[in-house]
Amino acid sequence: MAFMMACEKVEIEFATKRVFDCLTVGVNDGDRIGIVGKNGDGKSTLLKLFMREVEPDEGRVQQRGNLHLGYLGQGDHLSDADTVEHAVVGDTPEYIWASDARIREILASLLSDVDWHARVGELSGGQRRRVDLARLLIGDWDALLLDEPTNHLDVKAITWLAGHLKTRWRDGEGALLVVTHDRWFLDEVCLDMWEVHNARLTPFEGGFSAYIQQRVERDRVAQVREQRRQSVLRKELAWLSRGARARSTKPKFHVAAAQALIAEDPPVRDTLELKRLSMQRLGKQVVDLVNVTAGYEGKTILRDVEWIIGPGERIGIVGANGAGKTTLLNVITQQMAPQRGYVKVGKSVKFAVLSQRLKELEPVEDDYVRVVLGRIKQRYVVDGKEVSPGQLLERMGFERQQLNSRVMDLSGGQRRRLQLLLTLLAEPNVLILDEPGNDMDTDMLAVMEDLLDAWPGTLILVTHDRYLMERVTDDQYALIDCGIRHLPGGVDEYLDIVRERETHAASSDGQKPAVTPEAATPSTGLSNKELHQARKDMASLERKLATAEKALEQAKADQLAIDPTDYEALVAGQKAVDEAQERKDDLELQWLELAELVGE
Repeated sequence: MAFMMACEKVEIEFATKRVFDCLTVGVNDGDRIGIVGKNGDGKSTLLKLFMREVEPDEGRVQQRGNLHLGYLGQGDHLSDADTVEHAVVGDTPEYIWASDARIREILASLLSDVDWHARVGELSGGQRRRVDLARLLIGDWDALLLDEPTNHLDVKAITWLAGHLKTRWRDGEGALLVVTHDRWFLDEVCLDMWEVHNARLTPFEGGFSAYIQQRVERDRVAQVREQRRQSVLRKELAWLSRGARARSTKPKFHVAAAQALIAEDPPVRDTLELKRLSMQRLGKQVVDLVNVTAGYEGKTILRDVEWIIGPGERIGIVGANGAGKTTLLNVITQQMAPQRGYVKVGKSVKFAVLSQRLKELEPVEDDYVRVVLGRIKQRYVVDGKEVSPGQLLERMGFERQQLNSRVMDLSGGQRRRLQLLLTLLAEPNVLILDEPGNDMDTDMLAVMEDLLDAWPGTLILVTHDRYLMERVTDDQYALIDCGIRHLPGGVDEYLDIVRERETHAASSDGQKPAVTPEAATPSTGLSNKELHQARKDMASLERKLATAEKALEQAKADQLAIDPTDYEALVAGQKAVDEAQERKDDLELQWLELAELVGE
């Protein structure tokens, strides 16, 4: 692999914090690196170092000659007066960019709902972010450095972006460095991980799943004192091995090793017990939507919706931006009256809503955190143990000295965590979370998931983070055509529905179907039916592998029990061991071949 860029013995210290201490790390052609770490530990600073936007106090940053770097920051440098067209393609004539299939695909996937001639200053925050991303992606770069690229993207756009980045360069060419809290995205795109922590950088081989496995093992070997964080990581590993990701495991994330690590651990949550507790708190009725039609300004958002939400259900809601997720939540909580039909809410229901805009913190902006906590109940039961609000806050990543900070002085991630904690401490029995992962790093997302695992009530989650959705909810629903559709197949089923609808719409118009995320990743060449069958075969092989492993162990045990003077029996015993080993090896080879075929 050819050298691209590197930091050599770099030291950076800000006024209140040492960010990097003797950092030495390099990037080569072919690298696909995900960068994780706590908020404020230096992930964005690392990207800015490579971009030469930040100069080190000590050490140096090296780059090979004529290196073209593309950078997406958390903010943008777009001009409000520019049209969308000029912001994306500049002065390039239309006949040039419109004749490029790659550029057309990028524009269709990111900007299909944006007026090409609108002024940038007139766009919403999400549209503006997508314009900046499209501007970057149509360029020709040796490496891309992306800081939270999935912000403001819906599930469909995130899936497309992952496919685009996986196929943007040929193997061994180009490089990608990405900072994101979207763990599905990290697992899908990255081949290696960098963890930024305590002014240092630790590399890990493999995507996010492999990173979690190695972190757990590292903590076990070192017997670190942070037992609470280890417990959360082990629970997340259990989810990775037992849950949706386990059905599409990458070869690098060894199934047997993962299962051995979590063999003694219970499931991430006891669904039946949580539902039993929820029934005690809620009764049998929670929310019934009966023939509900709702909308505003002459636009229908929900039409003739029939939906029963029961006690203890953990529901995830997906849909395109503007599909009506917020309207649905307002109807459920009776903040918005339906135009037709009615909403029936159980008598014992107590709603709590965690909004995207942190409005729940507005009344306490000027107060100290300890004062805010002092106004509420002093003891709570979590996982069967009594804890104080201060202990819960520490569990959410706060340090003791931050209890003396004003709410207004907290960072975005700290405010989000405080908002979640205050919401849970209000002891609702129906909890509605609208993009709760905003501004949280991957460690804090895991802590939040751990808290929600033990929360006994009805949970309704709206998020574009498919890892978070599949991790904390048991059933997913989609908003499509003003209706609500159950998704037994989860987010993948929703994406299949969207692709089929787009293909059908294009065929009806007599047009060539638009490039879809699956079409943009031609690594499998399989139809949906063939892909489904291949994954079933992989699951079958995993069961056969478990049986073959037991047979091999038994054959070895039988051989050890043979009288060492009985040469014929020893030969027969060794033959049995060899045959069992060969059977196991054949099954592993078949599994790996299928994994490569389906692109996982």
